[in-house]
Amino acid sequence: MIKRTYAEIAKMAGSVDYFTQFADVQINGVTIDSRKIEVGQLFIPFKGERTDGHQYVEDAIKRGAAAAFWQKDVPNPPENLPLIFVDDSLTAIQALAKSYLQQLSVKVVGITGSNGKTSTKDMTTSLLSLKYKVQKTEGNYNNHLGLPLTVLGLEEDTDIAVLEMGMSGRGEIDFLSRLAEPDIAVITNIGESHMQDLGSREGIAEAKLEILNGLKDNGRFIYFGDEPLLSSRMKNSTLDKKTFGMNPSNDLYPLHIQTQNNGSVFHINKISDPFELPVLGNHNILNALAAMLVAEYFNIPFEVMNKGLQSLKLTNMRMELVEGKSGVKIINDAYNASPTSMLAAIDVLKKLPGYKQKIAVLGDMLELGDKEEAFHYEIGEKLEGIDYVLTYGNLGSFIARGAKTALPEDRIFTFQDKEPLIQTLTHYVNKETVVLVKASRGMKLEEIVKAIQ
Repeated sequence: MIKRTYAEIAKMAGSVDYFTQFADVQINGVTIDSRKIEVGQLFIPFKGERTDGHQYVEDAIKRGAAAAFWQKDVPNPPENLPLIFVDDSLTAIQALAKSYLQQLSVKVVGITGSNGKTSTKDMTTSLLSLKYKVQKTEGNYNNHLGLPLTVLGLEEDTDIAVLEMGMSGRGEIDFLSRLAEPDIAVITNIGESHMQDLGSREGIAEAKLEILNGLKDNGRFIYFGDEPLLSSRMKNSTLDKKTFGMNPSNDLYPLHIQTQNNGSVFHINKISDPFELPVLGNHNILNALAAMLVAEYFNIPFEVMNKGLQSLKLTNMRMELVEGKSGVKIINDAYNASPTSMLAAIDVLKKLPGYKQKIAVLGDMLELGDKEEAFHYEIGEKLEGIDYVLTYGNLGSFIARGAKTALPEDRIFTFQDKEPLIQTLTHYVNKETVVLVKASRGMKLEEIVKAIQ
């Protein structure tokens, strides 16, 4: 974490308005939550719609904070406290993070994409940790505030930072990339998430490609080569680039994939040794290929990467296989959803061996724009081979409508409330059943997973 004096922090944050009597006070780390203050930290308050963090500054310092920001447009700052006056708390923490990152010798891997960012981040970290001290974005700290907080949490001796970069509209990846200045930029794929804001997959591709705006001059770009919206734009590029995908035209691609109960075994075009990935889905093999190209850049041989993949621990609710009541197996993929990731999860469910009954519990996919109903209906049309389908939410009902083209109606159930859904699901599951649970984050389908665990 950042360890600097009060005066150094002020200057790094772009402030010229602070108290010289506190110049040598040591600050160790930052927090934006006054309830989690640790001794020596810098407390950064924000003006929110419902509450103003500045009202907690005095209490934060009483509880051990070494200093605090104070936004200049907030009246009545407390006297005789180690405050650093800033024009805007968010801009100041971003400036502080950028300055701190520039002072470190750490290499930066920036990862974005419509799907698979977090899984690729986890896989990349696991592989790089075979040789280096690595820190990564924790949780969903991948936006204009989360990324600076991640950077400020880096230890001075960290070799590589793996930073996830999320967005909801144009310009956001550009900002994050210019702040982090990655040595390697990764785009996992182009899907349909944020169609509501960006209008088309072409618009999404352009927004994701903003990650190149901050890429260091000698940096490398790693991307999904099977995506025409990326490959066409990179055709005449002079960037140092590597591609991954299913197609043999890529730099790295799988030769053979075997789906197992708890993951996959696959071979690649680089070496003959098999790789074991303890997570389900061909889409996760693609994420692993992206991570392997990053590891190769940092001189980790393919021959040792299997060790890193086998010790992988993914962030929760991403193709997480858990056991529930009566021995039922549950694929908890409830963290988020888009048409691309939904179809990938359904494909996993279909291919998973060893189960007599397969059930899909699917909810609304959000932020898809004008075509949202059609996207949901098309998901339903792809559910042939699934034994029962239970949908949740207004848009989920369109999945059910589409499913009627693929399944008998008595195997399709539509719900607007979770309790009757849980009761129906409980009636059908047993130890020979596997259940996929997937929807956008706002639908909170993890509640269904907990109910049947």
